[in-house]
Amino acid sequence: MPAREPHVLAAGNLKRGLAALYQAYNRREYVHPDPLEMVYRYTAAEDQEIAGLISACLAYGRVTQILSSAGKVLDLMDGAEPKSSPHFFLGRTTDRELRTIFKSFTHRFTTGDEMAALLIAIKRMIAEHGSLEELFASGMSRDDETVLPGLTEFVSHLRRAAGGPNACPSLLSSPEDGSACKRLNLYLRWMVRRDRVDPGPWRAVPRAKLVIPLDTHMFRIARALDLTASRQANLKTALEITRAFARHSPRDPVRYDFCLTRLGINPSVKAGSGGGKAGGRAAGRPGSRSIGGASSGKDSPLLRPLEQYLAVIERK
Repeated sequence: MPAREPHVLAAGNLKRGLAALYQAYNRREYVHPDPLEMVYRYTAAEDQEIAGLISACLAYGRVTQILSSAGKVLDLMDGAEPKSSPHFFLGRTTDRELRTIFKSFTHRFTTGDEMAALLIAIKRMIAEHGSLEELFASGMSRDDETVLPGLTEFVSHLRRAAGGPNACPSLLSSPEDGSACKRLNLYLRWMVRRDRVDPGPWRAVPRAKLVIPLDTHMFRIARALDLTASRQANLKTALEITRAFARHSPRDPVRYDFCLTRLGINPSVKAGSGGGKAGGRAAGRPGSRSIGGASSGKDSPLLRPLEQYLAVIERK
């Protein structure tokens, strides 16, 4: 790993570096490939929250497989008249019909029966609470430091409606189980934050209480930036990293999640960074940006450590 530059990684400079990354890469053009794309298929909040939950729950395995599987589920739900709408589809489809429609669906460990059970749970919770947002908000208190208490209740309700406390094991995780809940925290980021990338249809959940969606890539980045010394990507570590980001962005601690993880996902960003691969969009072409280069509008030394760390992590 390249030698670190402590004067550049000092708190103030790191904050400016993260802000520059956000400005450069927090854009729709860098989303693909990402399951968040499935949420963009819809404009109504009632559809976005359903599409988002389905896509986030399926977000394990290769991203191409995730996009294919989430797309298949939504395609099956989009045949409803008078418009393409997951909300409308669930409202007019019986539990028995859902089990039949999704009987042949598979995504790695997820069976059609399990997917149908999740959809039945979503349908029942919307009928009971009015929306998934209201369901989530009902489990939160103003005194909660994070969304985790609300997430625990949210999953508990969905599991109960899906068939019991152990329902949908490949799709639903809970803080109560000790899980870092990467997929559901990703879902909450999509639903709660609103900017050029995250659609943010929810209003009842404060973004200051969000928890970082901790996957292997973010874990390595956080260790490289000395945001954690932990050797395990667990819930405790997710909270530690979230608090570290909160020191730079207290009202929006998950603000930098998307831009920091682009290098390992989007070919355009790879090409624009020190870790680019042949075949990606060449640096200097329209749409590409070099972290720390002239296109970022920032002094090169400010962002070079972040660029180096991300490039090294990608090569590993």
